Amino acid sequence: MRHVFLLPLLLSFLVAPVLQARTLVHAGSLIDGVSNQAHGNKTIIIEGDRITGVEDGFVSAGAGDELIDLSGHTVMPGLMDMHTHLWNQMSKKSYSDKFFMNQTDYALRATVYAKRTLMAGFTTVRDLGDDGVVVVSLRNAINKGWVEGPRIYTAGKSLATTGGHADPTNGVNIKLKGDPGPKEGVVNGPDDAAKAVRQRYKDGADLIKLTATGGVLSLAKSGQNPQFSVEELEAIVKTANDYELTVAVHAHGAEGMLRAVKAGVTSIEHGTYMTDEVMREMKKRGTYYVPTILAGDFVAEKAKDETYFPPIVRPKAAKIGPVIQGTFAKAYAAGVNIAFGTDSGVSEHGDNAQEFSLMVAGGMPPMEAIQSATMEGAKLLRIDDELGSVEKGKIADLVAVEGDPLANIKLLEDIKFVMKAGVVFKAAK
Repeated sequence: MRHVFLLPLLLSFLVAPVLQARTLVHAGSLIDGVSNQAHGNKTIIIEGDRITGVEDGFVSAGAGDELIDLSGHTVMPGLMDMHTHLWNQMSKKSYSDKFFMNQTDYALRATVYAKRTLMAGFTTVRDLGDDGVVVVSLRNAINKGWVEGPRIYTAGKSLATTGGHADPTNGVNIKLKGDPGPKEGVVNGPDDAAKAVRQRYKDGADLIKLTATGGVLSLAKSGQNPQFSVEELEAIVKTANDYELTVAVHAHGAEGMLRAVKAGVTSIEHGTYMTDEVMREMKKRGTYYVPTILAGDFVAEKAKDETYFPPIVRPKAAKIGPVIQGTFAKAYAAGVNIAFGTDSGVSEHGDNAQEFSLMVAGGMPPMEAIQSATMEGAKLLRIDDELGSVEKGKIADLVAVEGDPLANIKLLEDIKFVMKAGVVFKAAK
């Protein structure tokens, strides 16, 4: 009989809810990614990898709760960089590395760049092109917890036309050039274009990147000529849409940019010689602009050193680099959608936040610059229901700085605290 009486008690323990430990973050100031002003003295409540509440004042921690005291800091959503290249970093040796480094070498080095990026406060990045599937593997390794780094959305190998900006055989010995095709990301004609998109899908890419015009750093003469036909661009966008992939487009020259926007691409990267006509089309279609002012600033400075770039690259770097900030100012004033992006890998990984000062210098208010790297980045990635703001139900990505970044935007270059998906990777001291 005693066992009969004990049975209901035992069942009550079995069905009782398991109380999950909470993490309480006391934020002296909160920039939530949505509001146009900061909020003082907030408590962010986190359970597992999710934000379960944002309360006024400093909520007291209960038994089993973990308290993170950032009452002397400004807390923000994890930052997002919409244009990185984690597989590489520009140097005087970059152009010869491919003859001496294997894919595994690039992948191992990329883990270092990934951790630097995360420690700089960038918990999510869009990676726009490597020489194969290095960053696909890096993304997978981070997702499995093997290495530390940001959440990655990668394009894999960028698409180009023969001799175009992302043709991997530009500038090499004639015996090594061969005839790369869709598998290598080189297309000629709509059928090739569709096949190249499908190959990226097969490789595990999250989106498509194409080089609609010439570029600065490729070993080719033009930095801005159109390099895809209208038919090729339409085939890429149509196929990408079938596979639910967005399309990011490297473009410096206006004609290639205009063709890409009219074809329905998702974003324009760099946009150096963007015209009023291009801006009107982008606004009409909701196309995003990712400026990468930092990359333009970096290459223009390095072009002063006659030994840094190959001779064919140096004049392009000197000419195109300084133009980007002026284009950014015009695009912002015109009301084009803007998401934060640096082209890091041209400049050094971990220096991503230097872009903020350049955006503010171009006329964007500090709050909007921060929103471009939080909510606007999330919208571009189509994950704004999960990330981009500090709100109930969102993934718990948080960063913090000492002081007020709205008064001094350069504070974002010294991130003191980093949390990604509820896990602290950098604790405030």
